[in-house]
Amino acid sequence: MGYQGRPKFNQVVQTRAMPLSSRPTGRSRGGRFLVALVLAAFAIISYMGSRVYNPITGEDQYINITPEQEIAIGLQAVPEMEQQFGGPEPDQQAQALIDAVGQRLVANSIASQSGYPFEFTLLADQQTINAFALPGGQIFITDALLVRLETEGQLAGVLGHEIVHVIARHGAQQMAQQQLSDGLTGALVMATYDPNDPRTQNTAQVAMMISQLVALRYGRGDELQADELGVTIMSQAGYDPRAMIGVQEVLIAASQGQASQPEILSTHPDPGNRIEHIQAAIDALYPNGVPDGLTP
Repeated sequence: MGYQGRPKFNQVVQTRAMPLSSRPTGRSRGGRFLVALVLAAFAIISYMGSRVYNPITGEDQYINITPEQEIAIGLQAVPEMEQQFGGPEPDQQAQALIDAVGQRLVANSIASQSGYPFEFTLLADQQTINAFALPGGQIFITDALLVRLETEGQLAGVLGHEIVHVIARHGAQQMAQQQLSDGLTGALVMATYDPNDPRTQNTAQVAMMISQLVALRYGRGDELQADELGVTIMSQAGYDPRAMIGVQEVLIAASQGQASQPEILSTHPDPGNRIEHIQAAIDALYPNGVPDGLTP
């Protein structure tokens, strides 16, 4: 009778034979949680300590690299970007047009105060409708997009939008946000992962999904700011900002018959929503109507 409450011999032996790393203990879980807190705190403190003021946009931003480093990063990425999109367009006349419009925008707008050495490159890709900016002033537009534009003002709208990405330091801001997101993701995995619990096996995947959604949200905000300030830059350089609406109509026409992602999962807002936002920016800049004499 005295032995009925004791565990069986084989149960004791199996428990003792378990590898030390497989035995769940409160100490190991507590240690992981403490490390996770340290990682999270370091990520947050580093991010919050990187706040700088952007005199071009009039906003505080969290950026942990200098403008000189942005320029270096952008220049380093140029060869890869050119290779990805078919290299520079050999048509020198078309490239000269890109240069002329781009430099007119920079020289006659708030972009001239930024100090970034802007360069504009027409890429030979005739399939991909795209334009983008690298940190530090490298701006690209594909031939596939250029041939769909109908006026010089529409080209100015595309380039003005990309110029804003540079002077608003969106690329550097995204880098800092990604570092914060990566740090918090690592902390979450450290705190919750248990190699013996299959329910935690997908923690890293879930955390990464959260990280990506956060980044997408910031991306859409950057795009809307680039549209809004792009209206200002176009106007300062003597272009009719309504041409930027024409760009969105071109993008809508180009997407007809193609599957498109829901707006919440896209880094670019829906063109229809962007048109409303651009029109609001134009109305705010010209409450009495757009004046005559601007380049369409």
